[in-house]
Amino acid sequence: MALSRLERAQVWLFRAIMGLFFALFRLLSRRSPGVSRKLPPVCNPLLAMSATQLAQKIRRREVSSVEVVQAYIDRIQEVNPFLNAMVKDRFAAALQEAAQVDKLIEEETGGEEVLEDRLPLLGVPLSVKEAFALQGMPHSTGVISRRRVLATVDAPPVALLKRAGAIPLGVTNTSELCMWSESHNHLYGITNNPYDLERIPGGSSGGEGSILGAAGAVIGVGSDIGGSIRMPCFFNGIFGHKTTPGVVSNENQYPPASGRQEDYLSTGPMCRYAEDLLPMLKIMAGPKAHMLSLTMKVDLKKLRFFTIPHDGGSPLTSPINKQLLQIQRQVVERLEADLGVKVQEVCLPGLRYGFQIWDTYMGLPDKEGKPPQPFAELMGEPGRPVWPLWELLKWMMGKSEHTMAAIGLSLLEMIRVPKPSPFIIQQKEKLQKEVEELLGTDGVLLYPTHPNVAPKHHHPLFRPFDFAYTGIINILGLPVTQCPLGLSEEGLPLGLQVVAGKLQDRLPLATALYLEKSFGGWRDPGAN
Repeated sequence: MALSRLERAQVWLFRAIMGLFFALFRLLSRRSPGVSRKLPPVCNPLLAMSATQLAQKIRRREVSSVEVVQAYIDRIQEVNPFLNAMVKDRFAAALQEAAQVDKLIEEETGGEEVLEDRLPLLGVPLSVKEAFALQGMPHSTGVISRRRVLATVDAPPVALLKRAGAIPLGVTNTSELCMWSESHNHLYGITNNPYDLERIPGGSSGGEGSILGAAGAVIGVGSDIGGSIRMPCFFNGIFGHKTTPGVVSNENQYPPASGRQEDYLSTGPMCRYAEDLLPMLKIMAGPKAHMLSLTMKVDLKKLRFFTIPHDGGSPLTSPINKQLLQIQRQVVERLEADLGVKVQEVCLPGLRYGFQIWDTYMGLPDKEGKPPQPFAELMGEPGRPVWPLWELLKWMMGKSEHTMAAIGLSLLEMIRVPKPSPFIIQQKEKLQKEVEELLGTDGVLLYPTHPNVAPKHHHPLFRPFDFAYTGIINILGLPVTQCPLGLSEEGLPLGLQVVAGKLQDRLPLATALYLEKSFGGWRDPGAN
């Protein structure tokens, strides 16, 4: 069934507006000077260990927490001038906390097992997306009018990680108000990809992805309402997990979810090593961890595997890069050869409407009938809502405090049809039923994260719908793990997302461990 004339007209108008934005941007934006394209290689062996390994070594007094924290501080100071990923550090406080950890271990009489059970991440450094409240640190999400806002509490997942012994080093950059696929705002500037500084690290958790990919952190915290964990993890060659919604708390994030968005927003772990995903998720889920049965062993040979190589030909998304198609085929071949399973290629026609479904459901009201908070209001807080057309004019004169992406989103809100399309609602409900029947409690789906490897800066303005590959999974409410799969011919990370049924988070997490062993996991962007 095709889209209606009105819906086709909306698509045409949307693409025309975005094309105009890109042309205006190229015409009016300043050209940045050429930058070095290569990061320094990782030299300190402490930076090449997982958080799990580091915690064990710290507990056994094989290395001190101060040594580990200092190693990461040194690395951040080495790479952040290239990346602009960490926007505010707390290095002095972190070193004091590390010294306290070392003293605690020295005085502990219960043994290593007691520490591991009570404080599984004791002494391990942590980076945090600036959208999460981290007490005493900025909490602006890149909005200039919020530049003086400091967090007075810790967001629950951050508090739980700290309670487990992790030591925050600082907060990292985001897209403006966490609603774009590039981490750029006029408060902190633009963040670069560690594998190519002229390319994006993704968004909105792009600062996290960048600093992790550059070995400036070993574990981090991200949030995902349209791919904001998975795209940065993909573009920066690391692991990340979007949890089943409702398990990990989303409280004390900015902007807060409104309308029905809480159903699609997930907070989850980001890291360089797959073995850190499950223990991080177990900690971050707190009292709801039991819902995921994370202690239940997963036998990959008993799972049913499926693969979908593309969205079925949506006119809104780019064609899938040939290298991404090839690496997904290699994953299929490896699974079949190593595990003796049959990976079935399936077709779900509703994926073709991924963007329209995401856009429609993001605009739905909550159970009380209250609609989502308008983006123009968020842009203006704590003052009055911005006037999008006026902001566009100011941007053209170089006077706006907002990015083109944010202005474009606020303009698109003005033309959104208030009543959802019955056709799109029907497509979503049909797709939901098909996916749930397909995956059940033992199914795993391989699906592209994005049509291309990391784009160059600002290019998402020209292809704004490509995030539909991740966004549709949010609306379906499914857990999904992003897995790196080596590097492209250009030296950029390859990868895919591994999807499972609701509350079956342990299945893609187990698959991630297998894929890391089979394809090598994270690669040092500074290596030759």
